[in-house]
Amino acid sequence: MSSKYYFLLGVLIFFSTRISKSQILTNEDSLAAGLQKQDLTSTYISGYGEVVVNYDTRNKTAYANLTRNVLFIGHRFSNKINFFSEWELEDAKIEVGEPGGELALEQMFLKFDMNSNNYISAGLIIPRIGIINENHLPTTFNSNERPVLENILIPSTWRELGICYYGNSRKMAGLNYSLGLFNGLNSAGFTSGNGIRGGRFEGKDATASNIAITGSLLYYVGSFRIQASTYIGGSAGLNSRNADSLQLRNGLFGTPVSLSEANVQCNKNKFSFKLLGTCLVISDAFAINRAYANNTPTVAWGGYTEFAYNLASTFGIKNDKQLNVFARIEFINLNAKIAANGVENKELEKIFVFTGLNYKPIRGVCIKFDYRYSKTGIRNESLNVNPFPTPLPFYQNNSSVNIGIAYSF
Repeated sequence: MSSKYYFLLGVLIFFSTRISKSQILTNEDSLAAGLQKQDLTSTYISGYGEVVVNYDTRNKTAYANLTRNVLFIGHRFSNKINFFSEWELEDAKIEVGEPGGELALEQMFLKFDMNSNNYISAGLIIPRIGIINENHLPTTFNSNERPVLENILIPSTWRELGICYYGNSRKMAGLNYSLGLFNGLNSAGFTSGNGIRGGRFEGKDATASNIAITGSLLYYVGSFRIQASTYIGGSAGLNSRNADSLQLRNGLFGTPVSLSEANVQCNKNKFSFKLLGTCLVISDAFAINRAYANNTPTVAWGGYTEFAYNLASTFGIKNDKQLNVFARIEFINLNAKIAANGVENKELEKIFVFTGLNYKPIRGVCIKFDYRYSKTGIRNESLNVNPFPTPLPFYQNNSSVNIGIAYSF
């Protein structure tokens, strides 16, 4: 495994020793935190969304898109039992016979409070992995686009069917933990350059013949929020005959996949900071490639760091308004180690740089402007499927300018 990955994890461990506890930003947060009158049953509506206009500087083209609109509906049955659900519409509409768009349940689960420190969730759940997966409101990240790493390597918003236990320590203030049991993945859906993203079931016809477990430790101390989490699961939910015919290991953890990450966040005064490192290991990549010819890597890794500073007071902006200037750099290697039957492609070694401003005139509303620069390694031309004699040109770098609005309530 790359020494860069170990260095990044080392930095994370060095810092590991609570931004202030999670803010109550929406009605969903209020329901989750139990901030309601205890003698009432109530239904709650919340939501979020974002619109972006993108200009590609190389191709000199632009597009505008309503990226997503999400409606949250929750219900408080009693002091101990609550219902959570999110309906997501991507790309504004879905039309039969046309590509694009998605209408899906982003989450749907029942939350059973055991006591003030422990609860259990059961249903379609977003596990605590990375920064964006669980906390993905567009008003909580600075760029118009979610971090690329947390869209590919940690495929937000990653949700599966299962049950998860959450708790916090009475003896060690600020220490939180979770342990979950979910359905596994489908290795037939893995694709080169997109990690395990295409192998998710997201609640639809998920195989329970293989399973996955997740665990996390989350610690708040001072202005820091430090987290480490892991996922281990099977990816061949097949009966023994079908698995044998494809020469794949079946069973509960057959054809295993593991994903581990650690991250640090700090929010103090006008300054904020994020650092995340992650590693994906697919030990049976050779067998998956033999069965599905999808060029699955054995190891992929990545990391990013982001700094932001609130300029509001500098420009005489008062009250709770914010004007954040930020910069983020991401490193991703999607074929850090390949199987003997895999095909190396340096194009999957990527660097992304984001910088820009976002303005929050009021809590729950954000106006964003950012510039994105991307650079990749040299493409393996044997993978170029463009027809001769007019193959499309390949560029190792590109950039775009993005303007957008986001909201949450």
